[in-house]
Amino acid sequence: MILRFLMKRFFQMSLLALSVNAIAVTQAYSQDNNKNEFVPQWAKKAVWYQIFPERFRNGDPSNDPKVDDIKGADPIKQPVQWRIHPWGSDWYELQDYERVNKAANDEHEISTHLLRRRYGGDLQGVIDKLDYLKDLGINAIYLNPVFDSPSLHKYDAASYHHIDPNFGPDPVGDRKLMAQENPLDPKTWIWTKADELALELIDKAHQKGIRIIFDGVFNHMGINSFAFQDLAKNQENSDYKNWFTVISFKDERKGTEFDYQGWFGVKSLPEFKEDEHGLVTGPKQYVFAATKRWMNPKGKGREYGIDGWRLDVAYCIAHGFWKDWRQLVKSINPEAYLTAEIVDTPENVKPYMQGDEFDGEMNYNFAFTAAEFFFNPEKMAISPTEFDSKLAELRSLYPQGVAYVVQNLFGSHDSNRIGSHIVNRGIANFRDWQDYFTTSQAVINPDYKVSKPTSYDLQLQRLFTLLQMTYVGAPMLYYGDEVGMWGANDPDSRKPMIWSDIKYQAERYNPDGSVRSPDKVTINTSLKQTYKQLIAIRNANPALSIGSYKTMLADDTKNVFVFEREHHTGTFWVLFNNSTENQEISLSYLKSKKPDLLYGDADYTVLDKELVVNLVAKSGAIIRVN
Repeated sequence: MILRFLMKRFFQMSLLALSVNAIAVTQAYSQDNNKNEFVPQWAKKAVWYQIFPERFRNGDPSNDPKVDDIKGADPIKQPVQWRIHPWGSDWYELQDYERVNKAANDEHEISTHLLRRRYGGDLQGVIDKLDYLKDLGINAIYLNPVFDSPSLHKYDAASYHHIDPNFGPDPVGDRKLMAQENPLDPKTWIWTKADELALELIDKAHQKGIRIIFDGVFNHMGINSFAFQDLAKNQENSDYKNWFTVISFKDERKGTEFDYQGWFGVKSLPEFKEDEHGLVTGPKQYVFAATKRWMNPKGKGREYGIDGWRLDVAYCIAHGFWKDWRQLVKSINPEAYLTAEIVDTPENVKPYMQGDEFDGEMNYNFAFTAAEFFFNPEKMAISPTEFDSKLAELRSLYPQGVAYVVQNLFGSHDSNRIGSHIVNRGIANFRDWQDYFTTSQAVINPDYKVSKPTSYDLQLQRLFTLLQMTYVGAPMLYYGDEVGMWGANDPDSRKPMIWSDIKYQAERYNPDGSVRSPDKVTINTSLKQTYKQLIAIRNANPALSIGSYKTMLADDTKNVFVFEREHHTGTFWVLFNNSTENQEISLSYLKSKKPDLLYGDADYTVLDKELVVNLVAKSGAIIRVN
């Protein structure tokens, strides 16, 4: 969600660390520990790819937004000049039309211009790149919001039952059709060309073995929404007067102005009214109707609909609503996957994961823990035994198979990209979400480094990716991770995707307009190959997705960590040398079969019933031992 720096500060979780220089082996963790699972089984084998549609691929330039299409989005003030922004341009460099607006409107904040930009990404662009995703090994897509909205991010929905017309082939025609409907009567809802294109995307993805989930933003809508527009016009006489939390209606006799509650005070995001059970009747019925529309389109069957939902700011809506909504979703498709955005301590996440609300979550606590181990400067870093302890706590947090389906991510549209996080390692505590959110925004913090990650930085990224692809839970890439994209937090984490058929200017401008040494913007083919290789290993070996887990070694002296993933189809040891020196790792080896190195630059031998592995600094390996 945008403007995350307005969120409440979360308390830091405390853990009981193991003693320094200890070598620890934790209790094995497996699906056998979790009976009566409620999670969809396919989600355990998912390799997720998060797509921010406006910035992924412009597959149809004829549907590019016009200036009138962005009215109602931040920044509210209309520009003097505007046009679609060049896809391959230098991110912080103002184009000619932006320089006109800067002078005419006294707009000196770079963030104003970045928020107003549109690059033309659309659903045809996603369809065109399904083969790219399939080749990478992706089998599940999380789409950031695609519903009708004037903003680049679409978290300010104008409706939930229509795809944004500029994501489809006929924006003008679609808007004429939409104007004929009664939004309160689903029987009048029309399938626009953009809606039909979304169904085509779902169908073509399914044909390639790729599942798709939509982003559900049900806590609030935008000021362009049909409900809020009617409320603002008709005030107390509106059919939607009980949909939103109105503070005061406009009344000239009383001298009051129209006022309402926005999400965390953001007036462009009017919040739905809630009672102790969650959303009140009007918006609840609308959300339920829209849910049915996209999960069983045209009544043709669930196989034609989306495969689940990611729920934005789920913590902002009372538990009762989510319990009722889950029952609806699962009645349509028992195998639908529901994942929540709840950036909070593990204990505060736990109540949402009990089988009556969500199947999983965007696992930011996994990202926080991994960053503390792999990326933090030495004085701030946690030891292997502390790392093991924190991971064990997260596994024990989830009941009934949830640990196997949570989305293990690092970066997203709401954080800096993994490469830039590494460049700026130590700038703040990632786990302190509110503070880190603002500190990692280069448009706010002049000390944030916007330069390209070095080869050493990318080696650290590879270490994390090894963990991400072999650990318990479903890995989730943010678009462009695999090709080495970098960027500070929102809005800089939302740059246009790098494609081989587009020429990109080098990045030489800073957020303040000053010039730096240019950074070439190209696909990092070596990093992409690492992602592709590790995803292929995960997809080919069930032990890495559904197998049991056991920590084998956590050595604080050598700064090495080893765990085992086991399944009846094979046993795998995953080794990490997190130190700045080469390390020798010795593990008891009683198996008759010779071990097989699947990944990593490592030398190994079997001597006297011990497997001895030599790993270079800041590297890892996967060894098949059975």
